[in-house]
Amino acid sequence: MTNGIIFHLYCLAVIISVIIIYFSKPRVKSVETKFYLALIFTNIIVLMLHIFSYYTILHADTAPLLNQIVTKSYLFFLTLWIIIFSLYIVRMTSGEKVFKAIFIGMSLIMVGIGIYVIACPIYAYNASDNFYTYGPAITTMYKGFYLNMASLIIYLLFNFKKILNKRYIPVFLLIILGAVFVYIQQRCPWILLTTALETFVVFIMYFTIENPDIRMIEQLNIAREQADKANSAKSEFLSSMSHEIRTPLNAIVGFSQALCEEDLNDQARDEVNDIMMASETLLDIVNGILDISKIEANKLEIVNTEYSLKQIFDELVSLSKARLGEKPLDFKFSIDESLPKYFYGDKVRVKQVILNLLTNSIKYTHEGWIDFKITGIKSNDVCRLIISVEDSGIGIKPESIDKLFSKFERLDIEKNNTIEGTGLGLAITKKLIDLMGGKIVVQSVYGQGSKFTIALDQKIVENPTIELDNTKNIDVSSIKPLDLTNKRILIVDDNKVNLKVASRLLQDYHCIIDTLDSGQACIDKINFGATYDLILMDDMMPKMSGVETFHKLQEIEGFETPVIALTANAISGMKEKYLSEGFNSYLSKPIDKGELNKILNEFLG
Repeated sequence: MTNGIIFHLYCLAVIISVIIIYFSKPRVKSVETKFYLALIFTNIIVLMLHIFSYYTILHADTAPLLNQIVTKSYLFFLTLWIIIFSLYIVRMTSGEKVFKAIFIGMSLIMVGIGIYVIACPIYAYNASDNFYTYGPAITTMYKGFYLNMASLIIYLLFNFKKILNKRYIPVFLLIILGAVFVYIQQRCPWILLTTALETFVVFIMYFTIENPDIRMIEQLNIAREQADKANSAKSEFLSSMSHEIRTPLNAIVGFSQALCEEDLNDQARDEVNDIMMASETLLDIVNGILDISKIEANKLEIVNTEYSLKQIFDELVSLSKARLGEKPLDFKFSIDESLPKYFYGDKVRVKQVILNLLTNSIKYTHEGWIDFKITGIKSNDVCRLIISVEDSGIGIKPESIDKLFSKFERLDIEKNNTIEGTGLGLAITKKLIDLMGGKIVVQSVYGQGSKFTIALDQKIVENPTIELDNTKNIDVSSIKPLDLTNKRILIVDDNKVNLKVASRLLQDYHCIIDTLDSGQACIDKINFGATYDLILMDDMMPKMSGVETFHKLQEIEGFETPVIALTANAISGMKEKYLSEGFNSYLSKPIDKGELNKILNEFLG
């Protein structure tokens, strides 16, 4: 007897522990949780009545009424637990109408069993430390259990496809172990196992169905998969958008650059310059959207290399002067000459964030001055660069400073509705500075001007391994083409306009130019013995992409021609992708004549 009480006290402790854990964590409210709570609390009542029945059976002779009440209550709640469990299975595998019909039927059965249990006598057996109850009520309960299990098995067979899930493990445990335990208890009624089985099933259900951790993890995994799919779709869309917009831009920029070299009258030259400025503005917008999307998808990486700060400074000054146009502004600039010449960091992003600030100042300063300064503080092998851009422009209202770095946010729009822009520049600047571990501070007086200050730590390079690159951001009209007479260059692109643009830009180099409109045509040409000094290969071509074409070219014996990836797919990280595929270099569309000249110098100069 003592062992039986202790065993069921252990069961009670287990189920109370489950309740404590269950209620101490966030839960998902659903039909399942309601059923599970009903099963838990019904099981506790059954356990407590079972433990109490040990004493009432021992004193059945002196307190027969109490024994009848406790034992019949125990049978009633035991039957109630089985019916709730059966209803739970039905609810999880059927629709609302079927569940309501079965619920009504089982409720009537429950009422009938309750009446029968109350009406039928129960007898207590107590001899040789073996005690148990028996009688018509007990026999009916056993029969009812077998009938319920048989009905449940038949029901599950008809809904087999819906139960192939780990959440139904407790169902099979109850059916299999329940049948075994009830059979044992019928043969050896003093071995009380039914209540322990209920407790075991409720405990297992916590880990297979109602465990809030498992449920929340499943929801997080689903959310992550959906986010991954959305990011993948977003990346594909951005890649496609980049290609579609840059392809016509390539024609605009390419032919405009070519026209700049022609002998035009002043009016025509001004109009060509306006076309180029408009195309550059459109390209900036496209690049901004691509950058902000990459940052939000956590796919924009900081690529650190050695670079010359003085070279970046000179390029920024040259670009800013060009963007001033006819504005009557005093553009002041200075760099601390004592700063180290070379640093290790992301040259492209450092230049981008400073250019964004300079461009903003030029946009919103109509008269007066702009002051661009770079100073620094050295500490061991690190230099904290202090970069400031100050202007006498329109300034920023105090309440608007907090919105300054929000994407697509343009301040004082009524006053500045004639100024072009998407409101992405400063948002991108802030995020890039954060990625590089820097800080940006804004000081402004509305109507008097603004000052943006960047603090950015960069590692000092004592023994640089790079050479200065002077081909970027130079006036295309000042580029003197190489003499590539007798050099053969092949351009492969499925777009005829792109072929014309590239051919026109290469025309001044006096090289021999061939054009093909597909990857297969390129492979056939090389296989038939054609040789070239350089190949410009577009990637996004139908049937066979540029990457696929390039790999097939590499399989041709003796093929050693440098191949340049020429593509409008210019989102961040694409250069690294093409270089990892084995391409010798990368040239984005619209083709920058300075970059083209650099590549021709590198491979044919």
